Amino acid sequence: MKSKANQSQGMLLFRLTQQQRFAIGTLKVKEIVPFTPLTAIPQSHHTVLGAVSLRGQTLPIIDMARAIGYRPITPDEYSRCFIIITDCRRTLVGFLVRGIERICECNWRDIVSPPPSLGHNIFVTGVTRIGEQLVQLLDVELILSRVFPDDPEHLYPLLTDVQREILKPMQILLVDDSAVARKQLTAALDYINIPYQVCSNGNDAFERMKQAAERGTPIDILVSDIEMPGLDGYELAFEVQSDAKLAGAYIILHTSLSSEISVERAHQVGAHEALTKFAANELVQAMLRGAEHHKNLRGTP
Repeated sequence: MKSKANQSQGMLLFRLTQQQRFAIGTLKVKEIVPFTPLTAIPQSHHTVLGAVSLRGQTLPIIDMARAIGYRPITPDEYSRCFIIITDCRRTLVGFLVRGIERICECNWRDIVSPPPSLGHNIFVTGVTRIGEQLVQLLDVELILSRVFPDDPEHLYPLLTDVQREILKPMQILLVDDSAVARKQLTAALDYINIPYQVCSNGNDAFERMKQAAERGTPIDILVSDIEMPGLDGYELAFEVQSDAKLAGAYIILHTSLSSEISVERAHQVGAHEALTKFAANELVQAMLRGAEHHKNLRGTP
C-alpha cells in the first residue's frame, strides 16, 4: 500500500544581502562549511571565485550574490561567510553566501509564484513567509546552467523511427518549476518531434490531468520535478495514484538532486521511476518504458 508523501520539506535560509532572505531546499544541500581559502581557477566563469579541496574532492566555489545580480562578495567579507555545498544537476558545487540563518520546516504548498513587485528576477521560483520574513526560493538549476552550460550531447536524444512512432500517441505532461528545466525538457522533445503538454507547478499539473481524464484523453506519461512549490513531485505522484481516473499514468520523477535519490520513496508514493537531470537519452528511454507499460496494460501484442 502506498504511503502519503510528507508534506513538509526542509529549507535552508541564508543571506546574500542584509535585507533579503533566500532559501534552497535541504535535499540539495550536502553540508555547510565556514569560508576556506580558495585556489584560483584559470579562465573560469566570472562568478567562480576559485576552488577548495574537501574530503579529497576539488569543488568550484560560486559567489551566489554575484551570480543572481547582487553586489559581489568582497575578500574582506570572506571571514564572515559560509559555503553551502550542493549536489545538483550531477555537479558538486559550493556557493559562497554572506550568512546562514537556519534550517526550517516549511510546507511547500504555502510557497507561491513570485509577485510582480519582485520584478523580472528569473532566479526566483517561489516566495513564502517564514515568521515575518519574506523568503525567496532560488532556482539553483538556472544558476548552474549559466555558470556551467550543459554538454549539448546530453540535451538532445537519439530515437529510431520505430521508437518515435511508439511515443507519438502518448499523452505526455511535463512539470517543473524551473524555467531552465522546462526549456531543456521541451527542447528535447521538440528535437525528436514528440508532442507534449507542460506545467510550471504540481497544482496546475494535477488539475490539467483531471481535465484531460474528463475529456477522455488521460495523461499516459507524467514527468515531474520533485522539489516544487505547491504540490511537490512526491505529493503529485501520490495524488495521481490515489485517483482512479488518473492512476494509469506512468510517473517519472525527474530531479536535479544528483545523489541519494529516494527511489524507494518514489515507489512508495506511486512513481515508477526516479531520474537525475539532465540526460535526454535517459529520459526518453524511461518514456519508452512508460509506453511499453501502457501496451502491457492494454494487452496490445
